[in-house]
Amino acid sequence: MCDTVTGKSIGKLRDLVKLDANGLIVAVIQHHETGQVLMVGYMNRESLDITLRERKACFWSRSRQELWLKGDTSGNYLMVKEIRTDCDADALVVKCDPVGPTCHTKETSCFYRLADFDGNVTLAGDGVATK
Repeated sequence: MCDTVTGKSIGKLRDLVKLDANGLIVAVIQHHETGQVLMVGYMNRESLDITLRERKACFWSRSRQELWLKGDTSGNYLMVKEIRTDCDADALVVKCDPVGPTCHTKETSCFYRLADFDGNVTLAGDGVATK
């Protein structure tokens, strides 16, 4: 995690986070150097424990109902550099160093679609995705 810690300790992350009714907490994944949002995922206690232990982002797949260590099949791991929680402890920001593209489309970020104020959507990523 973050090598520079300021302030006072208020306990363990595992005990502090507030999970929703499904036992999940939203995790916004951000590039640790650029601040670019790479993806959004969900963690349960087990995936959070794995993330802390392995320093690789691990999620709970809501669609597959199973743990998902990002990069296990693609090799595109998210190496965790820092984890922050919001004031209510019901959301996380996980700052990562991505190994390869984050999105399954091979885009750097899953947020490669740009909507204008008329509601029109254009591709605004690396140019890899076609829709």
